Amino acid sequence: MTERIIIRTGRVIDSATKFDAIADVLVEDGRIAAIGAGLVADSAREIDARGLVVAPGFVDVHTHLRDPGLEYKEDIASGTRAAARGGFTTVCAMPNTEPAMDNRSVVEYVLREAAARARVRVLPIGAVSKGRAGKELAELGDLAAAGCIAFSDDGAPVWDATLMRRALEYASIFDLPIIDHCEDRSLAKDAVMHEGWVSTRLGLRGAPAAAEEAAVSRDIALAETAGAHVHIAHVSTRAAVDAVRRAKARGVRVTAEATPHHLTLTHEIVAFGALGGEELAYDTNAKVNPPLRSQDDVDACVAGLADGTIDCIATDHAPHAVIEKLCEFDEAAFGISGLETAFGLCMRLVNEGRIELPTLIARLTVGPVCALGLDRYVPGIGTLAVSAPADIVLLDPSAEWVVEPERFASKGKNTPLGGVTLKGLVVATIAQGRVVHESGVPVA
Repeated sequence: MTERIIIRTGRVIDSATKFDAIADVLVEDGRIAAIGAGLVADSAREIDARGLVVAPGFVDVHTHLRDPGLEYKEDIASGTRAAARGGFTTVCAMPNTEPAMDNRSVVEYVLREAAARARVRVLPIGAVSKGRAGKELAELGDLAAAGCIAFSDDGAPVWDATLMRRALEYASIFDLPIIDHCEDRSLAKDAVMHEGWVSTRLGLRGAPAAAEEAAVSRDIALAETAGAHVHIAHVSTRAAVDAVRRAKARGVRVTAEATPHHLTLTHEIVAFGALGGEELAYDTNAKVNPPLRSQDDVDACVAGLADGTIDCIATDHAPHAVIEKLCEFDEAAFGISGLETAFGLCMRLVNEGRIELPTLIARLTVGPVCALGLDRYVPGIGTLAVSAPADIVLLDPSAEWVVEPERFASKGKNTPLGGVTLKGLVVATIAQGRVVHESGVPVA
């Protein structure tokens, strides 16, 4: 059931409409009914937003819900609860499930479960190849008809160039993007972290930045040849950012995302942990693919985010069971549980003066919507314009809180940020007119 809600006197920031002012927001029948000062709303639930930022609900185009088949890591209910806590009102579910989301029946299962159990909107991403094996195209047309908003083999790069070209050409018939994990597996074979001084000191095999650059350059060339749309997942290196920037300048249909961890953390935390220390931590919670890179790469990603080369922020939320991280570094699973820390971590960029708050909100809202064309599926998503879906997040940019993984709504407690104080709190989340989260996170 949706409520009639009036959100009073918050700083409303809607990057899609370029609205930034102190105002009230009225919600009726699951939609934005009005925005303005001194709105009259009898019998509505009032939410006092003084001192808070009111923004469109965040949109994550790269979420692993693990359902079906891997529910011990995450399921649709737990994953969307975590999304709501993180301020996300729409998540795009990646296809690395078991079985893979490579056919209509699996897509229909995800949509059916989401309708029954999800706290927030779930949009499915279909696999590029059958079984994500990179050998034979999946039935892309059938997946599109079933409701998929893009195609990706996720953590399995589509390395066969002919298959990738055909996928791009076929996807363009439906005006849908191919999302690719850009990694030259021959360069990054057996790598478990970034190749650099930290990997040398720890004695761990590293993946060179060139492994990402080579794959990004190939995908851009194929997209240019096919006249198709390629979306580069989790950009993490300076060279990749530069390649995307040059491609955009010459009109290639390329978009890109970066994760909160690649925008703020470096490979040094693998050795010393996010809290710092003298002992070598070998922190498996910092093991992610692509790996955390150098400070120079982080700086390049932030610059790309600021100037629009990188279209959006995506969490790459990758929950795992404790046992999959509580082991030797070489054996640990790749991935960070990132939905619930995304805003607080990204606020570091604002607090350090590297980007403005409206820019951050744009990259979490209208940016992902435009990157993947999501408004064709949900008109009005990513904005607070009148008649748009009432997807709203209330934010306290100045509130400090301590990351306590054991309190996560996600089944995945795997974050390198345990014990870290973040500044920037999601106070409440409203999805399609329903309050789906009100902060219970302890404030420092």
